[in-house]
Formats: sequence, structure tokens, C-alpha cells
Amino acid sequence: MALLKCHFIAESLGLSTSMTVLLPQPSRANGMNPESRKYITLFLLHGFSDDDTIWTRRTSVERYADEHGIAVVMPNVHRSYYANMVHGGDYWTFLTEELPFLARSMFPLSDKPEDNFVAGLSMGGYGAFKWALSHPERFAAAGSFSGAVDLAAFIQKSKDDENRRRSFGLIFGDEAVEGTDNDLLELLKRGAKADAALPPLYQWCGTEDFLYEENLSFRDACRESAFELDYSEGPGDHSWGHWDSQIKHYLSWLSKKGLLK
Repeated sequence: MALLKCHFIAESLGLSTSMTVLLPQPSRANGMNPESRKYITLFLLHGFSDDDTIWTRRTSVERYADEHGIAVVMPNVHRSYYANMVHGGDYWTFLTEELPFLARSMFPLSDKPEDNFVAGLSMGGYGAFKWALSHPERFAAAGSFSGAVDLAAFIQKSKDDENRRRSFGLIFGDEAVEGTDNDLLELLKRGAKADAALPPLYQWCGTEDFLYEENLSFRDACRESAFELDYSEGPGDHSWGHWDSQIKHYLSWLSKKGLLK
């Protein structure tokens, strides 16, 4: 695998930002043809206190991706919750429109929906499901590990946490998240009402995680909507040992479902 750190200007943000990319490395021995091959791609999203380097620093995602021969694109979105911030950058536009365009322009990545997946941890789990639920035609599957997947409930629970309360104010202003495009439960309701075909979802959370109740809420809402969800839980808190295991399990799950070629 090649590990690339890419700095570039994001027009949607009006600033320089970065992405970390893992790319299968062609060689004469493995017969990969860099002129014709377009790689299956996982967009892998970071959490609230992290950046685009964190997955490669804290997990063995490079080794896992190499086993499956896929590319991994990890963008930096700071503490944006993958939203167009009221007081800040348009990170939702960056994530969903500019990032895929730039990544596929710079690297040999497939743009076929069946060749694209998204996943993330914590804030990134929320972002992954939001992307898949908002644009189900773009992905073959989505995964969330310890995700903030009932954001309205989490914001309410965090009202006494000054750090998070201030950040949520910058992101969403005075607008309530519930019932908006930023509410995953609302997106599920809309999808069910429209009889939409959503990609299969993979969800995991530790039973000692501070986001456990929010994960149960999303699980139940997804089941009520009759969308395909593979939900699992187990002993664990909000920590990297579990996320390292889960990204490996997620890729194995994709393979078992026949989604990874």
C-alpha cells in the first residue's frame, strides 16, 4: 500500500486542507495496471477530536485495506459534524461534492456506486450514515462505530458540557437539529415514506459507551423503517481498541456480503 498525505485548496471551504489516502500499490509482481484499474474505495471519517491522520495512527487500517485491495480516503473536517456550519465552513458540501471529485481526479478511484463505501467513528459514524442516507445512490454500504447517530438527543445530553455546547452552537446555531436534514432519524422517516432503497448499514457500539443509548435509538428507528441494518454491540467504551477491531470486521462483513470483489 502507498500512504499519501495530500494538501490542497478546498474551494467550498475557502482554505487549505488535507486528506490522507491509502492506495493499492501496483507492481510487476501483482500485475496491477495503473493505467486501467479504478480502485474500490472506502471513505473513512474521523471523530470530533481527530483529523485525517488518526485512523492510520491508531489502527491497522492500512493492513486491513491491503488484504482487500481497496483504497481508503480519509478527509479532514475538523469539528464540523460534517455539516455546513452556521458559523464556519461548508463541510457538508466539501465532503459530499468537492472531496469525491478531487480524490477521483487525483487518484485512480472508481466512481461506481457498487465500488464505494463509507464508514466512521463517533462524529464520523454520524457523518457516514448521514452521507449514505442523504445520497443512497452513491454507496454500496455504510458503517458506524460508536456513532453519534441520534444527534438531537446527544446535543440535549451535552447541554452542560461547555466545550461541546459551544461547538454545537458554531455548527448549528440556534436551530434545533430534530426534524432537519442533520437528523438521521428524520432521514430514516423520509426514506421509509418515499419507499427509498437504502444501502445496507453496519452499526456497532459498546455497551459502556456514552453514546450507547443514542445507538439504541437509531437501531430501533431503522428496524421500524424496515431498512437493512446489521447491528451488534458488546462490552466496551469509546476507545480505539474497539474501533480497530470494528474497521476490520466491517471490511470482512462487506466481503461476506459479496460487496468487496
